[in-house]
Amino acid sequence: MYTTMKSYPCSIVRGGTSKGIFFMKNELPSDPEERDKVIMAAFGSPDPREIDGLGGADVLTSKLAIIGPSDSDDADVDYTFGQVSFERKFIDYKGNCGNISSAVGPFAIDNGLVPPKEPITTVRIRQTNSNTILTAEVPVRDGKAEVDGDFHIDGVLGTGARITMDWSDTAGCFSGKLLPTGNTKDIIRVGKNNYEVSLVEAGNPLVFIAASSLGMAGTETTAEIEANENLLREIQLIRSQAAVMFGLVDDAKDAEEKSPYNPFFAIVSPPAPYTALDGKKITADDVDVVARLSFMLKMHKTYPITGTVCTGAAARIPGSIVYDMISEEARKNGVLRIGHPGGVVEVEADAEVEDGHVWMNKLAVYRTARRILDGQVYIRKSVLEEED
Repeated sequence: MYTTMKSYPCSIVRGGTSKGIFFMKNELPSDPEERDKVIMAAFGSPDPREIDGLGGADVLTSKLAIIGPSDSDDADVDYTFGQVSFERKFIDYKGNCGNISSAVGPFAIDNGLVPPKEPITTVRIRQTNSNTILTAEVPVRDGKAEVDGDFHIDGVLGTGARITMDWSDTAGCFSGKLLPTGNTKDIIRVGKNNYEVSLVEAGNPLVFIAASSLGMAGTETTAEIEANENLLREIQLIRSQAAVMFGLVDDAKDAEEKSPYNPFFAIVSPPAPYTALDGKKITADDVDVVARLSFMLKMHKTYPITGTVCTGAAARIPGSIVYDMISEEARKNGVLRIGHPGGVVEVEADAEVEDGHVWMNKLAVYRTARRILDGQVYIRKSVLEEED
């Protein structure tokens, strides 16, 4: 059809409060460098507006999923996540997005990778970035993933069919340890300041810090936080040292460039009233902990699902910053309610604690997902032929 452009099949899919471009693995070049050239061009990156591609010019919409059948005995499909930078030629494959993960099960069913079974189809997903297994329970009707339902998540208009995601296998997702340093709390020194943090790995590696340690109330809006350049720089300096402690980089100076996605940085505070982005009033009684999270060097407008499951895990670890922050009742409850800029998100977290060791039996969250578009993305051949 076109002599100067090449086309690749893809889908635009919403998962939870994020949106991504989904490719079937066999539709992309097998060579990683060629594959990433196609992906960057499909998104229209690097460009802050991603105007010449499908990317949404936002960290929550510049996301990638590559899906294919799995050759693993304990999984049905393989899923690779990528966070596509719109500031430079870089795709970060060192983490995962829980919201995008929630759309993998429906996508796999609708693309014929998993036989549909009504009313619920269980999809075992091997997350290749961390080599862990996610289990999705997907409502199905008439052989396709159901989209209509009465379940609402803050940050998405309307309601949809509830998808259950169990993340319990992702404890110690990269280092093999729920507590990579072996400590419930560590000290990170930046200049003359000592910061007490908890480093926890479930879903993704997270740095937890009390809002008061940063001179914050904890209920600040994302805009208020991003307007404070000194605070953002301090956060990045703490995060960079944590990246070394997680084993993601060898030198803290390299964290911003080589590992901008992980670790996430969660600022937590006790329950307090605040106004969500949509104007909804959140009361202290609505939540067990308030959190604000930074990733890709920007503040998250809601709360990532990998951050949600990690916060749920941290809430079950005696001595962690999150555990110390919540009430005795919240420690015993099976469900933790996290207040974020967009509203409230819940996580089921069940753990066994013995002799200082913690085993996660269940880390479940609920999402909705919907396919938005199927089609062909057209890419100029001249772009694919450019030298890096």
